[in-house]
Amino acid sequence: MCAANSDAGDAGPPRRLGAQARLRALQADIIELILERELEPGDPLPTENELAALLGIGRNTLRETLKVLQALGVIEIRHGFGMFVAASNFEALVGGLSFRGRMSLRHRGREALELIEARRLLESGLIGVSMARMTADHLAGLEAAVLRMEELAGSGEHFVEADADFHRKLFEPLGNELLLGLVDAFQAVYRRIQLELGGDARPAAGEVEPAGADTADVGTADVGTAAGAALHRVIYEAVAAGDAVLAAERLGSHFDGIRRRIAAAVGE
Repeated sequence: MCAANSDAGDAGPPRRLGAQARLRALQADIIELILERELEPGDPLPTENELAALLGIGRNTLRETLKVLQALGVIEIRHGFGMFVAASNFEALVGGLSFRGRMSLRHRGREALELIEARRLLESGLIGVSMARMTADHLAGLEAAVLRMEELAGSGEHFVEADADFHRKLFEPLGNELLLGLVDAFQAVYRRIQLELGGDARPAAGEVEPAGADTADVGTADVGTAAGAALHRVIYEAVAAGDAVLAAERLGSHFDGIRRRIAAAVGE
């Protein structure tokens, strides 16, 4: 009996690993089907019955596979309507990076600092290229975002959306939707790290406002204070003046406060 139980116990993990490998293979098969049929975002996939027959699997296994693909942003399941190729989105990336950053704050904060540094390098590194393509309309849109921040800050309100709009508008002249998606993703991750630190970013639906929000450090209180709005004003002024070096410098220093805040939170 003991030997039998030992054999059964030893056989468990390989079977589980085999099942996981099979699910990954099925995910790859469905992705290949989408590519081979040249489906585009918004196009419908075959029905569950058709996919199960094509892949030679049961519907329960298929549904488990489809849930993973939906979480990865490959497909979209609309109950009552069917399955569709998902539009480009970075929800899975935001969720994974936010988790890593927030978890690191319980330890030494390395991943959180690396995420902030990645965003700093992305924005300050590309601002000169974007400025070279900016038109008067682009600059007007940037200034409108700054004016909106100043208006909201003057009323004591948060300006999370205006902040995100400003950073997106900085890089719209590049005409690269993938890049804009990354800018938005890093903005969302940044805000969740702020919330974890007790910053004053207004939480989105489903998020909880941390107690004891501290707005003393303008580097982290940049979504609801006059000082935070001023940070964006000076970035705009450098961009409007055509000074790419100064714009990159001011964009980079925009993140100094949250880096200090992370270091203080983890006792560095």
